[in-house]
Amino acid sequence: MLGRREAWTLFDARFSFRAGVDAEAWPAIREPVPSLTFDLSVIDDGAPRGAAYDAINAEALRAFVWALPDVDELVVLDWQHPGYRFRPAAQALTWRAEWQVPVYPDGDYFAFLTPDLSEGTFGHPWEETLCVFGERMRSSLGASLSTWLPIKRRDGIAL
Repeated sequence: MLGRREAWTLFDARFSFRAGVDAEAWPAIREPVPSLTFDLSVIDDGAPRGAAYDAINAEALRAFVWALPDVDELVVLDWQHPGYRFRPAAQALTWRAEWQVPVYPDGDYFAFLTPDLSEGTFGHPWEETLCVFGERMRSSLGASLSTWLPIKRRDGIAL
């Protein structure tokens, strides 16, 4: 499993990460193919701790467990904070488990990644978007989120 520094170095190299609060700097990553990027700005339910926050995290957990059955641990990156390893199956089996870092970007950049960085999510708190990438994640989490959230970009291209 990757260490925190190594994970950020690889993430930066693969996705050309660039932080920025101004729209000119967005998106913050080079969104991979395949990917879907969802517009979270339409959510007005008291987020970050509203029903949509909980629904996105719960649906992401379902996708991590069911769409990535061969992945025991995900690498979680939290910009400007220590990253950690996330075990989706253990989280799913824990009664009222708290998220150390949520999938829903509630104040910082968050990435949930397979160890090879080929699949996962990237949340952008200022653009208010969630990018879901990789074939299995797009087919699972992307398909379910697209039933109630607008898609802002597909494969990095604005719609």
